[in-house]
Amino acid sequence: MTVIPAAATGSVAWLDALRRRCGTDVHAFVTDRVREHFTGRAAETPAVTALPEFVTGGKFLRPTFAYTGWRCGGPESAAALRAAASLELLHCFALAQDDVMDGSARRRGRPSLHVLFARWHEGQRLGGSAARFGESAAVLMGDLFLVWSGQLLHGSGLDAGALARGRPVYDLLRSELAVGQLGDLVNDARALPSWTDVVDVVRRKSGNYTVRRPLEFGAALAGCSAEVITALATYGGLLGEAFQFRDDLLGVFGDPAVTGKPAGDDLRERKASSVVVLARELADHRQRAGLTELLAATEIDDGVVARWRDLITATGARDQLEKIIDDRVRRALEAIDQVPLPRQAASALTVLAGRCTERAR
Repeated sequence: MTVIPAAATGSVAWLDALRRRCGTDVHAFVTDRVREHFTGRAAETPAVTALPEFVTGGKFLRPTFAYTGWRCGGPESAAALRAAASLELLHCFALAQDDVMDGSARRRGRPSLHVLFARWHEGQRLGGSAARFGESAAVLMGDLFLVWSGQLLHGSGLDAGALARGRPVYDLLRSELAVGQLGDLVNDARALPSWTDVVDVVRRKSGNYTVRRPLEFGAALAGCSAEVITALATYGGLLGEAFQFRDDLLGVFGDPAVTGKPAGDDLRERKASSVVVLARELADHRQRAGLTELLAATEIDDGVVARWRDLITATGARDQLEKIIDDRVRRALEAIDQVPLPRQAASALTVLAGRCTERAR
């Protein structure tokens, strides 16, 4: 496992304060928008309380990386922090719709938006399908988060020049997210894709979306040099992949008390995640037959999840993915060592590399 230098821990307090400030800004912004828009019948729906609540409890990774990118070339700035925080609303858009696509019942330890709206529909005894209503409402709430993300960015207080520099990256980030989501849908675990295809989706949907583009976005807003942006892009691409690989391991082996999701949730949803595909790649003939049997199971209960976990571990995929994660983190840290960065930004990037890939996040 990659060891993060002890000297980097000086940025922990700064990062924690950054997260709290982002959370405060985003919650206040969404609360104001709900008061502004949800009147009449709309005010009777769960959205009034659910939307402000939905934006709390996250890790605020994308705003944190964006603001750290800003600090690679810009001073402390409340306006830049608000611009960075806009990425959390973009993330909420993705989460709301991702839960519908995956059929996930919980998000951040609470019922998903589509579940909340379906329950409300049932309680109101409205006509039609409660499940369909819940899914439709959740998609609309996701659309609101997307609109509000742009609104928060453009009303952040940054000057027109900074916003113009950041806009191409912001647009690229959103486009890659949508294409990555589509690739994720195509990669159904019952017809496992190749390792190459999985890594491509990881790179688009998570590697770029979670780390690389937010860093480039913040650095572009600050007007950083091409040399700095290139180094951040290399770091971000590698660390973003490591982040998703860790997420995939947690989706199979994670503790529900930590992840906020049922044990083995990715297996229950038959996700073609990196650890499942890698297990197929590494499996011998007998193990591959066992994976095929489990993939074909019509119902996946706790017993099937336990068998699946044991089989994945036996193939060596779990240990191999740990090694891949460590290699990505090492190379990411080497990339930012090659360019002169402000001490606080460099230290923060080192701490974030550890936080993104820790085994119990």
